[in-house]
Amino acid sequence: MRYYTYALALSVVLLSGCTTTATGPRVAPAKVSYEAPTPEKEAKFHEAMVKVAKSTQKDPQYSRMALNTPEEKSWFKNLMYRLWDRQITRETFIEEGVAKYPEHRYEFTYIANAYQNY
Repeated sequence: MRYYTYALALSVVLLSGCTTTATGPRVAPAKVSYEAPTPEKEAKFHEAMVKVAKSTQKDPQYSRMALNTPEEKSWFKNLMYRLWDRQITRETFIEEGVAKYPEHRYEFTYIANAYQNY
């Protein structure tokens, strides 16, 4: 269990981090329901999430998103899970991400493409 918690924290840190402040107002995310993961799916998703997080380190163009609050981190993880579990399309993932973080289109596109490999 400690490994899981550590790996999840590492993934969030790798996918979040420092960034410049948004230049415009942020759009409030829509309340979206999704099918919560089973323990088995959670474990598989976590493995894929770690691989995607590690792959971002190899891309010099990738800028980390500022996910400073537990709510932002939860939103981002849920958005990634919905993409990974095919509850939303790649386009929806990018659209929802850019609505909240408009300066990070490249990063959402990168993540959407990376999940296709895992």
